[in-house]
Amino acid sequence: MTKRLIVVAGNIGAGKTSLTERIGVRLGWRTAFESVADNPYLPDFYRDMKTWSFHLQVFFLGHRAQQFMDLASDPLSAILDRSIFEDAYIFARALHHMGNFTERDYDAYRRLYELVVKNLPAPDLLIYLRAPVNVLMKRIQARARNIETGISPDYLSLLDSYYDDWLGSFDLCPVLTIQTDDLDFVHKPKTLDIIVDRINQKLAGKEDLVF
Repeated sequence: MTKRLIVVAGNIGAGKTSLTERIGVRLGWRTAFESVADNPYLPDFYRDMKTWSFHLQVFFLGHRAQQFMDLASDPLSAILDRSIFEDAYIFARALHHMGNFTERDYDAYRRLYELVVKNLPAPDLLIYLRAPVNVLMKRIQARARNIETGISPDYLSLLDSYYDDWLGSFDLCPVLTIQTDDLDFVHKPKTLDIIVDRINQKLAGKEDLVF
């Protein structure tokens, strides 16, 4: 089989981890996930975002670049939960907008990001998961993670606007957009079958696949 490298992108609560896990199992692909439990900066960041934003984003940048390079060099196909591109275009941008990234730190981070990303191979496909903000909030509240207690609808809306900006000019690889608010790929195998079929179609070069 042809080696594939796919990244999954989307707002908080869109279903990235759940889809990545199930695609990995269904297709026998390697998987990689966001570093949360073993992230040495997250506790400090949530206590004092202004002081620790730069450190956190640099850690995520290095962590995701290492994941990406490891899986790109592996002969097995792989799918990654969250893309390295979102770090810069979504989350670092939001931290800067909210005053948690100084102009100096933001400029330094973006220069480092550009240097790292230009040496990475392009993925074969980006899967973008979408859901309305009210659905995202319900999912976030249902999973009740301590680190997500401060997430507000306004913040999710801000991130949504940044996703629109970013994907409006994204051209590194094909994009498959999936609206997840009415899709239950966790409990309904047939829904996952449909998603796998759409992924295969998109990888085969079929255009305008949005659902």
